[in-house]
Amino acid sequence: MKNYWWKILAAALVLYTIVAGFLLSVPAQPILHETIRNLYFHVPMWFGMMTILFISLWHSIKYLSKSDIQSDIVASQAAHTGMLLGFLGIVTGSVWAKYTWGAWWVSDTKLNGAAITLLIYLAYFILRGSLDEEQKRARISAVYNIFAYVMLIVFLMILPRLNDSLHPGNGGNPGFNKYDLDSTMRMVFYPAVAGWILLGVWMMTIKVRIEKLKRKILMNE
Repeated sequence: MKNYWWKILAAALVLYTIVAGFLLSVPAQPILHETIRNLYFHVPMWFGMMTILFISLWHSIKYLSKSDIQSDIVASQAAHTGMLLGFLGIVTGSVWAKYTWGAWWVSDTKLNGAAITLLIYLAYFILRGSLDEEQKRARISAVYNIFAYVMLIVFLMILPRLNDSLHPGNGGNPGFNKYDLDSTMRMVFYPAVAGWILLGVWMMTIKVRIEKLKRKILMNE
């Protein structure tokens, strides 16, 4: 049980987020109205994506330092998981945009940056698939992964703050902490962030275990 407590916590927090996110009251905000509930899903998914991709970055750096193929496995599978959370973040953001800005996609610095970031990581997998030799693939992929995370910071954290953006907290817009968010929302939002991050880590560990089993099977054939 002591090794699984965080998985139980992850499931409990995400379940709590879903139930409380739809049932508890939210403050009445102009334009946002009931769509503000998406704050419990869209934003925590992006937090989860950035956390998992940072884990991928860390293990790429570890591989370049120690040439341990296990680090390459974790880096690649963490990138897969981060891409999944990023895709879910794009989808929930698109739905939110439709009901608040009137279109599924608008010309917004952060939206475009998010799409470019996912394309950069998609190129990471294409690069891995184009290289056959294991050590060469791991080494080149690790270097590219560092570049990819730097671009993530640029497109998601820096450029939206330097240009006009519809997103809260960017382009001169106030962040959600400046809105009249009551304590009820905070009771759901912070557990949601923790829950989605833990769920992302859980999915990543499953993918790592599957990849290691595949390698073991191939080595025994």
